[in-house]
Amino acid sequence: MNQAQNSMPASMTALTIRLDDELFAVEAGRVREILDLVPITEVPNAPDFVGGLINVRGRVVPLADLRVMFGMNRPEPDQDTRIVVMEVDIDGEPTIAGILADKVHDVTDIEAASIEEAPKVGMRWRPEFIKGIGKRNGGFIIIPNMERIFETPGARNAPVAASEERSAS
Repeated sequence: MNQAQNSMPASMTALTIRLDDELFAVEAGRVREILDLVPITEVPNAPDFVGGLINVRGRVVPLADLRVMFGMNRPEPDQDTRIVVMEVDIDGEPTIAGILADKVHDVTDIEAASIEEAPKVGMRWRPEFIKGIGKRNGGFIIIPNMERIFETPGARNAPVAASEERSAS
């Protein structure tokens, strides 16, 4: 059994989203809600990865753009653009964050047997940001390692800290 299978349950219930021209899967159990595009407050001096802050039911939530982490094109938002609000563990603390999705597809089960560890070569992304690659209907689904992405130096700064300060009061 490879490392990706050791860290995955027997099957993974996943929300599939499209970023640029790739299909990604995030753990459905971590998803809190899916929003249409809402006003985004830009944060001065924030890294490109942090798209800004959004208001989710009166709570300040950092918004991340995974396309930046994966070096993808960043097209202008359109009628399919959504914000996936999810819980991510940052430094062992559950934190609510939003991620931009070019399109939200569906909730599906990905069998552990179809999930493989990301190859170390031939990838267009840094393998430490990929938990595994699943196969479905003859195509690939990238399973990002959300905790590692959000713990990347420089990714966690003012916007997340501002969110924590606001929610602590």
